[in-house]
Amino acid sequence: MKSTPAFKDHFSVQAIAYGKYRPRYPRELFAWLAANSPARDLAVDVATGNGQAAIALAEFFHGVIATDASAAQLKVAEEKPRVRYLCEAAERISLPDASADLIVAAQAAHWFDWPAFIAEARRVLRPGGLLAFWCYGNCESGPDIDRLLGNYSRDVVGPYWPRERRHVEEAYRELSLPFPDVAAPRFDMQADWDIESVLGYLGTWSATQRYRQLNGRDPLALLAPLLAEAWGTGTQQLCWPLVIKAGRR
Repeated sequence: MKSTPAFKDHFSVQAIAYGKYRPRYPRELFAWLAANSPARDLAVDVATGNGQAAIALAEFFHGVIATDASAAQLKVAEEKPRVRYLCEAAERISLPDASADLIVAAQAAHWFDWPAFIAEARRVLRPGGLLAFWCYGNCESGPDIDRLLGNYSRDVVGPYWPRERRHVEEAYRELSLPFPDVAAPRFDMQADWDIESVLGYLGTWSATQRYRQLNGRDPLALLAPLLAEAWGTGTQQLCWPLVIKAGRR
């Protein structure tokens, strides 16, 4: 029997904020995933969080199974026809062998027990099925804002990132697939945000949460006045380039 890996919960505390302040993936990404799947019967979104990717997949697939080991995250996930939420780890998917056309992991694969997840994905995917996972780092706006956000991520909360975060910094280089690669075009997330939204987004970072818990103070208090000066008034357009890896079973 396979044992269930220990769940490292970095997001339940901020589950509501996570749903409110995280940027949205482009619809074109999910259209591409559907076009490269062998059929559109069943998609699986592991570590679904607030269900953002699962909801988007439901436009293109007849059924979507969305799993997460955090009951708190699933409690605030958006309900939608054709989406079924299950509280379980990505490494243990309660589906029959060869039953899924697509498995995705959105901004989550770096937390997995990778060999265990790959073995489970191989079991659950049908022949020709697609496994795709992606991540994003700091957003891009303009040189002054980018510099401040980069300094915050690296110098202020950098020591508080869980060690698995390095996979994001390395663009998932070490998370290899045992399947033939499927090359993905470039996709970006974009948003027009005010400064409150950006600070809310930074507050969802696991490193920000750990800093608060360990030091008893908010690191965003250091950043907020500097960011406000660089930001000005109104909204700014932000862009998050996605790093996407995909393979066909």
